[in-house]
Amino acid sequence: MPASEREKMAAGEWYCCLDDELDHLRRQARLAVHAHNTMPPDERGAMAPALRALFAQAASDVFIEPPFHCSYGINITLGERVYFNAGCTILDSGRVTIGDRSMFGPGVQIYCAEHHKDAALRSTGIEIARPVTIGNDVWIGGSAVILGGITIGEGAIVGAGAVVTRDVPAGATVVGNPARIR
Repeated sequence: MPASEREKMAAGEWYCCLDDELDHLRRQARLAVHAHNTMPPDERGAMAPALRALFAQAASDVFIEPPFHCSYGINITLGERVYFNAGCTILDSGRVTIGDRSMFGPGVQIYCAEHHKDAALRSTGIEIARPVTIGNDVWIGGSAVILGGITIGEGAIVGAGAVVTRDVPAGATVVGNPARIR
């Protein structure tokens, strides 16, 4: 029996994102994100229950400021005391693992999908999901963009507005577009 598009996505193989099962999962994520973004702060707390239930794993003390957006949620794992400022987006077609005490400035974007370079295949929704791994104690400045397939080592700093196209070593500071060690 051929693998489903969801199974191919999870395995890091080329898959078609224009799929009924994936559409259903994205709809569930939109509903959870909407609940998080529109609940009164006293009811929502650090994270709306629907959003917490969506994630693969989220420590009890994760705090996500609204608005927040993710495409699936089911591929996101958040360690202890992770903090997202307002306006962050995680397009989690691939696994996104974020270590303890990592902090994200406003408007940080994480993109796991890589669309096919062949225009004919790209037009049919063919893409591949690349994982993103962020270590413990990482600080990502506002409006930074992290591309799929990237690992950011423990204690690293990504400057505001940086576009991270390569792995970042532990303890390094990167800035610019493309991000380079400073």
